[in-house]
Amino acid sequence: MLRALSIRDFVIVERAELEAGAGFTVLSGETGAGKSILVDALELLVGGRADASLVREGAERAELSAEFDTGGDGALERHLAEAGLEGDPGIVILRRVLDRGGRSRCFVNGHAATLAQLREAGEHLVDIHGQHEHQSLMRAAAQRDLLDAHAGAQDLARACAEAWRGWKRLEALAAEAQEAFAKRESERAELEEKLAELKKLALKEGEWDALSAQLQRLAHGSSLLAGAQSSLEALSEADGACLPQLSAVASRLRSLSEHDERLKAIVEMLESAEAQAGEAARDLRDYASRVDLDPQALKETEQRIEALHAAGRKYRARPAELPALEQDLAQRFKELELAASPEALKREVEAARGRYDAAAKKLSTKRKSAALALGKDVTQAMQGLAMSGGRFAVTLSALEEPGASGLESVSFDVASHPSLPLRPLAKVASGGELARVSLAIQLVAAKESPVGTLVFDEVDAGIGGAVAETVGRALKKLGRDRQVLCVTHLPQVAAQGDEQWTVSRSGGRGKVSSQLARLDRAGRIEELARMLGGAEITATTRKHAAEMLGAR
Repeated sequence: MLRALSIRDFVIVERAELEAGAGFTVLSGETGAGKSILVDALELLVGGRADASLVREGAERAELSAEFDTGGDGALERHLAEAGLEGDPGIVILRRVLDRGGRSRCFVNGHAATLAQLREAGEHLVDIHGQHEHQSLMRAAAQRDLLDAHAGAQDLARACAEAWRGWKRLEALAAEAQEAFAKRESERAELEEKLAELKKLALKEGEWDALSAQLQRLAHGSSLLAGAQSSLEALSEADGACLPQLSAVASRLRSLSEHDERLKAIVEMLESAEAQAGEAARDLRDYASRVDLDPQALKETEQRIEALHAAGRKYRARPAELPALEQDLAQRFKELELAASPEALKREVEAARGRYDAAAKKLSTKRKSAALALGKDVTQAMQGLAMSGGRFAVTLSALEEPGASGLESVSFDVASHPSLPLRPLAKVASGGELARVSLAIQLVAAKESPVGTLVFDEVDAGIGGAVAETVGRALKKLGRDRQVLCVTHLPQVAAQGDEQWTVSRSGGRGKVSSQLARLDRAGRIEELARMLGGAEITATTRKHAAEMLGAR
């Protein structure tokens, strides 16, 4: 979820900080104050388009940053690690800088990133709903993923994709075999020779590190033993050894400490040093008894290391990598063996196709069942969101060719009015309608959605009264499972928020700026009263505002 949003010199905002909490957060303010600028800032931080006009007048650059708690999203953390964009565990920091010349720089966890990388990270973190382009539900792939999540078929979808890749890989191998049979035979013979040589070495995983450590011990056995023995003598066995002297000094000062308390701390240090020196002497004695001085073992170790070195030079690999190289060569050899036998390869391709067909058919069955249920549930949710008589359906269309995602495409279709035909969600004309359909979908599928932060802008466009209160309650309900931020001008929606921020505007003559502040209860009552009564706030509107806030 979003922890903090920081804005500097963006449009009319000179400086603003938003520390968002869990649940449902409301953003309100007068028309033109800049409420939607916060949404625009988030949109840019997750890969939206930017231009120089977004830099505040008089500033050289605009700076935006957001800190997210990933909530243990392992897929996102793995993706960032693979791209070299990792940061502190559980935290993702997105940053974007726009300068007056129209240039844009992107950063993920402090690492310079491309706009595509910023967008990919953002897709895991936040969904923005309203009159904005950055909406995951507009993408066919996201619709398919949401349906699979709702059907509990994510593992089956992954298995289907893996089966498809395995089938296509073998299919490509079969095609290659037909085109380059002679070349493969030559490669196969070469691999067979290499594998025979490597098998003679009887390679073991981790052997190189063990041999290197053993060589160090055996090669320096004499010096290790001599050093241990001389150190032992100096500590306890030679004339004038350290331990007896330490004991004598401690004993002498111990008796003197009866006459001067200040000596006791020194005695304690000497006693501690004596104990540690004694322990070191015992460990040295044990170590010296175990030092290996086996010339034959040293010779054998050196010969083994030289053999591994020679193999590494021959196959252009570090000695420690030879076991992995042998495994890779063996896998490649197995594939070439299949290629060398067209009939065997054909059987493998057919078996792989069979595995794919089985997985894809199971996935299709689950999708069909879930599509009907999701269409019914979202249609029901739409009725309370100023879309009475509206319909929602999940359309499955058979693909001409099977793909990694299955046998069908998935499309979310909607009709906002009984008289209108179903059309793809991406073609819904009204931004307010689109936002409310998205809200209905999220209410039904929130528990399956991997995105932790949902942002709604203008979901209350064209509604009011009881419908607005229904929308507010729906957003509050959604906030139980996800962090929800909503820009609104309706008090019925704002009153349902777990917390409320207000955006105000000040200045004039070309120096207009916006300020952002979190409201306490008294501030919320005053803001709700403004939303209810406009510029003229009376005791009656304040009372009504307090009642609305208390009825949440």
